[in-house]
Amino acid sequence: MIGRITGTLIEKNPPTICVDVNGIGYEIDVPMSTMYDLPELGAKVSLHTHLSIREDAHVLYGFAKASERSAFKTLIKVSGIGPKTALGILSGLSVDDLAAAIQAQDVALLTRAPGIGKKTAERMILELRDKFQGDAISSTAPTSDRSDILNALLALGYNNTEANKAIKKVAADVSVSEGIRLALQVLSGR
Repeated sequence: MIGRITGTLIEKNPPTICVDVNGIGYEIDVPMSTMYDLPELGAKVSLHTHLSIREDAHVLYGFAKASERSAFKTLIKVSGIGPKTALGILSGLSVDDLAAAIQAQDVALLTRAPGIGKKTAERMILELRDKFQGDAISSTAPTSDRSDILNALLALGYNNTEANKAIKKVAADVSVSEGIRLALQVLSGR
């Protein structure tokens, strides 16, 4: 397998780029999040990669962050989600947002990704809720406390993005009740 590519960026044709490695040009499909982080043409680039081998093609997928590649590998294990769909999901959602949507069972947010309908979103939530647990939340805090705070804010009517931004501003070592109080203060602008 090809796990990493380092070379000179010679083409950008979203979602495909070409990286020259010692005279060989590797075409690599990347999510838009990675595309935005790429340097100018002619600059050195290093990507985490995943090689997908099908009967009719060998396709190399590249990611700026190892967490994106890990999420991609996890997504393609879900029935009904292939590499192109997984790439689309990661183009529209960061890994943290994806994990938060799965933990919050936010079908509406997941269906905004291209190629994801309600049934596929529900299947993703069912199959991935244990695999993405805590990824959207600070890893320094106990996952259950952060999840409880997130669920409380969602129950109060805040959307996923607002709730996660507020939680990130709360110290990691607070209790659930204190965390909810502090997150509500952040959300109210105090």
